[in-house]
Amino acid sequence: MIDLRNVSKTFTLHNQSSAVIEVVNNVTLSVAAGECVALTGASGAGKSTLMRMIYGNYLTQAGQILIDGTDIVQAEPRDVIALRRETLGYVSQFLRVVPRVPTLDVVAEPLRAVGASASDAQALAEYLLAKLNIPQRLWSLSPTTFSGGEQQRVNIARGFAHPYPAMLLDEPTASLDAANREVVLSLIEEAKARGAAIIGIFHDEAARARVCDREIDVSQFTPGVAV
Repeated sequence: MIDLRNVSKTFTLHNQSSAVIEVVNNVTLSVAAGECVALTGASGAGKSTLMRMIYGNYLTQAGQILIDGTDIVQAEPRDVIALRRETLGYVSQFLRVVPRVPTLDVVAEPLRAVGASASDAQALAEYLLAKLNIPQRLWSLSPTTFSGGEQQRVNIARGFAHPYPAMLLDEPTASLDAANREVVLSLIEEAKARGAAIIGIFHDEAARARVCDREIDVSQFTPGVAV
């Protein structure tokens, strides 16, 4: 479902004499349906950069990133948008939404985008928000006014609203208390059970041990970093 072949990434620092920083080199990994793979490695090894490349937020200098057969590196923008809408979900560390849009609509939006009725999308959004312990009195408000932990839970609810066949999770249990951490881990387990292929970054070792089938140390692909 997710297949990276000889993927490399550099950044050019144009304000520093166009210095070129090699971030990762020749990354090759595959994730099957129903499998969760953790990206590990020291801070700066390129874990989040690799996730953003898989989602298509960062350009890739070399290699292929295949999501259900579609190469993100070569795909047209409209094809990347369609892939994000239907196939590839991404729960980042930060909630980015249009201000003043109610929380209920934020969570329901991925379902509406794939053709779900307003009533079905709202019902599932309500279920997820309740499951993640977001008080009902907040559902009509914009999540931009919420605490960091509440925003993270809204982000997770939105990310799990549509049953994406492939998912990227960047620190999904960060900023969460024990009860909500348990809810998120159960959502990940349910996604695996229905066949989702998942790549995640988990600094929470216990969470990683529970939901991940194997680990990939990104340091092995980082130039100049000993594994």
